[in-house]
Amino acid sequence: MISINDGDFSTLTQFIKSNYGINLTQKRTLIEGRLSNIILEKGFDSFSDYLEYVFNDKTGEEIIILINKLTTNHTYFMRESKHFDYVRDTVLPYLAETVKDRDLRVWSAGCSTGEEPYTLEMIMQDYFSNQMMWDTQILATDISNRALEIARHGIYSEEAIKEIPSMWKLNYFEKMAGNETNYKVKQNIKNNVIFRVFNLMNQEFPFKKKFHIIFCRNVMIYFDQPTKDALVEKFYDSTEPGGYLFIGHSESVNRDSTRYKYIMPALYRKI
Repeated sequence: MISINDGDFSTLTQFIKSNYGINLTQKRTLIEGRLSNIILEKGFDSFSDYLEYVFNDKTGEEIIILINKLTTNHTYFMRESKHFDYVRDTVLPYLAETVKDRDLRVWSAGCSTGEEPYTLEMIMQDYFSNQMMWDTQILATDISNRALEIARHGIYSEEAIKEIPSMWKLNYFEKMAGNETNYKVKQNIKNNVIFRVFNLMNQEFPFKKKFHIIFCRNVMIYFDQPTKDALVEKFYDSTEPGGYLFIGHSESVNRDSTRYKYIMPALYRKI
């Protein structure tokens, strides 16, 4: 494993923090472990040479590769399942009564490899199956092209979907031909999830309409408090009145500074 010197470590972590909000100052070993192979593959002998190459790449592709290597994309179907129960039992009944144009806007921010937005779409397909036409398209974003590529394909192992209800496996997945240990999300679900690369550190969010539901779970773990506070306020400005923000159970929102109302652990609402 190639070691990174103090100067390069500082340069890299400051760049990641400034541009992506992620604090890796305590993750030296992670950086060395995840980038050593790519440094050798590209024929460099040191982090100094590699970083000079990355920062001078005019296409921007090398920065994307670096970010893909450093971002952790760990998720699974039905993660923190009480959130999905709350969406089904409380949020959707409320929105079904109040959203008059039947245009339900949901954002899965930091969607990783797609398990979260696909789960949300399955919940909405179930809930609205016996009602008049609703637009339940979900915007799913992440900074990792690698994660989004997996999400777009929508192919998961039998192990990955073991926690989902058996009826979902029947209704919303199909076994892969020639490989019956892998399952593919059916096209009617995939058609309603739009995957896009998006950096939550963008100064302003470009959305024309606000969202009724925002999921941003286990994304802010490595953000410092000012970065978290600023992001939560941007979420607030992008939330419809009465809308909800879901975060990870290991995360928290500064209740003294946010305009969201605390509902329960990891759940906030714009009143």
